[in-house]
Amino acid sequence: QVQLVESGGGLVQPGGSLRLTCEATGRIFRISTMSWFRQAPGKERELVATLYEDFTTKYLEPWNGRFTISRDYADNTWILQMHDLKPEDTAVYYCNADVFGSRISNSQNFWGRGTQVTVSS
Repeated sequence: QVQLVESGGGLVQPGGSLRLTCEATGRIFRISTMSWFRQAPGKERELVATLYEDFTTKYLEPWNGRFTISRDYADNTWILQMHDLKPEDTAVYYCNADVFGSRISNSQNFWGRGTQVTVSS
């Protein structure tokens, strides 16, 4: 089994920065896709950023440096660096990954339990 654990959430003032980390542990041969989603109260979960194996990325909004996804291959960890945070960024942030358990297995999709990000003065 694979577990994803997020960390780094918290309360930050508008304009501030936060760095979210997701660590994957368990039976992992390869992680093909790493993502961050968020869900605000009363809203649907939405994709914030995805990092693919070929190093391409996809973001909720055209990349302007506010959110950046990156990966630490050595530790099966990926990061969401967030700058210039706004109150509308307040949400529970979840990490998500497509994981291959072995060379011959199909990938499975896993979710973390989420970390709260609150942007407020």
